[in-house]
Amino acid sequence: MPRSTVHDIVHRVTEDVVAILHQVIHLPKTPEEMEVVSRGFAGLARHRAFMKAAGAIDGCHIRIKAPSGPDGQCYRNRKLFPSIILQAVCDHQGRFIDTYVGWPGSVHDSRVLRHSPLYRQSAYPPPGHFILADGGYPCLQHPLPLITPYKRVAQGVGAQRFNSQGTLHHRACPGMMKTRFRTIFLKALEVHHTFVPHVITACTILHNICLSAGDIVVQDDELEDDAPEDEGEAGLEAVSGDLWRDQLSAEVSALEEVPPDHNYC
Repeated sequence: MPRSTVHDIVHRVTEDVVAILHQVIHLPKTPEEMEVVSRGFAGLARHRAFMKAAGAIDGCHIRIKAPSGPDGQCYRNRKLFPSIILQAVCDHQGRFIDTYVGWPGSVHDSRVLRHSPLYRQSAYPPPGHFILADGGYPCLQHPLPLITPYKRVAQGVGAQRFNSQGTLHHRACPGMMKTRFRTIFLKALEVHHTFVPHVITACTILHNICLSAGDIVVQDDELEDDAPEDEGEAGLEAVSGDLWRDQLSAEVSALEEVPPDHNYC
């Protein structure tokens, strides 16, 4: 089959899949859907303190072939391979509920966050809820409520316990998709870098469709080379979420764990 034919088929199918993006990837639309997500995270963490978790955010580097010219260096991330960043918010089952893709790999996760519609529009999560994040993000209360682990666990056993319970959300982040499409993500994508965001978006959509059909994969940790970056700047408009995190940590220390056989979902 001629390469031009393959090129046309890949582009046409990818665009057809991307066309149904908002039908497949969307934030919880009703209070009932929101409660399912929150209960799911409480079940993952086995703690009622996480009943207000509305999602888990993570940044993921997708390998690409370095573009030619001087702009190519902009795509090299801190591990020195060229990539494009996928910022994704997932629910407790690993289903994508928000995606933002396209920034070159040299950009810090926190900068990608500040430019994302999720951050700028401040429409999600609902009041009183928060999104779980890793140490590459700032701990925030406003404009986007983000709760991150403690960087220094010298605060005592409570902080250590909070970190242990709160980081369980990584089971639900983009690593599951990379495992599902490992033949794509194990090596650099064989498409032009300007088309990479379309391919990534199509994969997130197909991943959600697979989960809806009951096709669940176990995340392969060997594919996860995206260790958290150092926390970046939060922006002048941001309000720290440290006090909120302290309150949650106190709840984790005070409340008994949910029994392993208790199903929140």
